[in-house]
Amino acid sequence: MSAAPAVPSAAAFKVPGFWRRALHHRSFAIGAVLTLLLLLAAAVSLVWTPWSPYEMDLASKLQRPSAAHWLGTDTFGRDVASLLLVGARASILVGVIAVGIGLTVGTALGLLAAAKRGWVEEAIMRFTDFSMAFPAILSAIMMTAVFGAGIVNAIIAIGIYNIPTFARITRASANAIWSREYIAAARACGKGAFAITMQHVLPNISAVLIVQITIRFAVAILAEAALSYLGLGTQPPQPSWGRMLSEAQTMMFQAPLLAVFPGMAIALAVLGLNLLGDGLRDLLDPRLARAR
Repeated sequence: MSAAPAVPSAAAFKVPGFWRRALHHRSFAIGAVLTLLLLLAAAVSLVWTPWSPYEMDLASKLQRPSAAHWLGTDTFGRDVASLLLVGARASILVGVIAVGIGLTVGTALGLLAAAKRGWVEEAIMRFTDFSMAFPAILSAIMMTAVFGAGIVNAIIAIGIYNIPTFARITRASANAIWSREYIAAARACGKGAFAITMQHVLPNISAVLIVQITIRFAVAILAEAALSYLGLGTQPPQPSWGRMLSEAQTMMFQAPLLAVFPGMAIALAVLGLNLLGDGLRDLLDPRLARAR
C-alpha cells in the first residue's frame, strides 16, 4: 500500500526554526508586511483619519496631492487618503465574515463527507458542484434583485461562494488523515467518528485550512471591490475601494490618480494575502520543511 500524502499540521508552527525560516522566506515576509499594512490602515481609521471621509467640500474638489490632502480630493471634495483608510475597514469586514461563513460551513461539510463516506460524501460533493456554478457576482446579482443592494447581501454571496472550496479541500485533506495508522488505532480503542474527527483529523488539517483562509481572504477582497464597483456591494456614504474606482472612471482624463490609488490599494492587499498564503504553504509542507 502506498503511503498517504503528507498533510501539513498546525504542529508545524511549533517546530524549532519555523519562525527563523519564515523570516527568510521572501514570499512570506513580503506578504506579511503588506497584510500588516492593510490591518494597520483599518485599525488606524477606527480612531483617526486626516479628514472626515463623509464630509463633502465641493469648493476643494479634484485637488492634487498636497500637504493638506496627501493624496488629493475626489469629485465631491472628500479626502482620498481618508477614503482609502476607511475603505480598508469595509474590505476586512467583508473578508472576515464571508471567509468565516465559508470556513465554518465548508469545513463541517468536508469533515462529514470524509467521516461518513458513501452516499453522504457523494451528496455533499454534488452539492458543492452545484454551488460552484454560482460565482459570487452572479449570486449577488440574484440576491440584489430580490432583497436589494447592500453589504450584507454581498457578504452572504461571497460566503456561499467560499463554501464549496473549503468543503473540497477539507474532504481531500481529511481523507488522507483517515487512512493513517493512528486513526485505525483510535478506532480499535473504541473511539467514534465524531471523536476521531475532532481529536485527530481537524487538528492535523488545520494548517491546510489556515493557508486556504489567506487565499480566500484575498478573493473576498477582490469580490467585494468588484461588487461595489457594480453598485451591488458597500453602499454610500460608507467608503469602499470598489466604489471609488467606479466614481473615478468618469474622471480618468481630468484626474487619473483617483483611479490609481484605490486600484493600488486593492492590488497590494490581494498581492500581500496571496504571497502570505504561498509562503505559509511552503513553510507548512512537511516535505519542504525537511528539505530545508
